Amino acid sequence: MFFIVKRSSKESQARLFAIAEGQGGFFTAKQAEEAGFDRAHHDYHVRVGNWQREHRGIYRLAQFPMPDRGDLILWSLWSRNRADDAQGVYSHQTALSIYDLSDLMPSKLHMTVPRHFRRSAEIPSILALHYGDLSRDEVEEREGYRVTRPIRAIVDVGQDVSTDLLSQAFSEAKARGLITETDVEHYRDRLPNFLRSNRKRLKAA
Repeated sequence: MFFIVKRSSKESQARLFAIAEGQGGFFTAKQAEEAGFDRAHHDYHVRVGNWQREHRGIYRLAQFPMPDRGDLILWSLWSRNRADDAQGVYSHQTALSIYDLSDLMPSKLHMTVPRHFRRSAEIPSILALHYGDLSRDEVEEREGYRVTRPIRAIVDVGQDVSTDLLSQAFSEAKARGLITETDVEHYRDRLPNFLRSNRKRLKAA
C-alpha cells in the first residue's frame, strides 16, 4: 500500500522526470501517482500531449527522446507485479541479440518470468515467455530492463539453435570477456558437449 502525497505541479513533474529518465522516458500509472499525478488526470496529460500512452497503464514523456530499444523497456514494465516491480528478464535468442552475439532476428521477444508469474489479460503476441526462477548472478541490469548474462543465454538456447550459431556465440563471448572460465565451470554440466570441447581448444590456443 502507498499514499499519494499532494505536491506542487513543478515538484510532481520533477519527480516523474527523475523516474522516467532511468527508464528511457517510460513510466507506469502507479509511478505517476507516486510522483503526485492523480490517476483521474492521466487521460488529460495524454490529450494535451504531455504523455504518450504506450500500453495499458504504461506511458512515456512525449518530449523525451525515444531510446534505441524502447520496446525492451516497454515490455519489461508490462511484466511488473502488483508492487510495480518488473518481473521479466530478456533471455534466450533475445539476450544473444542484445549482446550482439547472434545474427538471429527473432520475431518475438524472449523473456523469462518467475514460475509463479500470472497475467489475467492475454499475453501480447510479441512476447515468448519462459517460466523459471533466475538467480541474481544470472542477470545483468540495463537501463530500464534486465537481461540474462551471456552464459545463461547460451545454455537456454542450447536445444533451439544450430551448433554453428551456438559455437560462434560462445567463442565471440569468450573473446570479448563476456564469459569467464568460472562461468563455464559453473555451467559445465549444462553446456553441450561440443562447447566443452570448444572451451578446451580455446584454453589451449
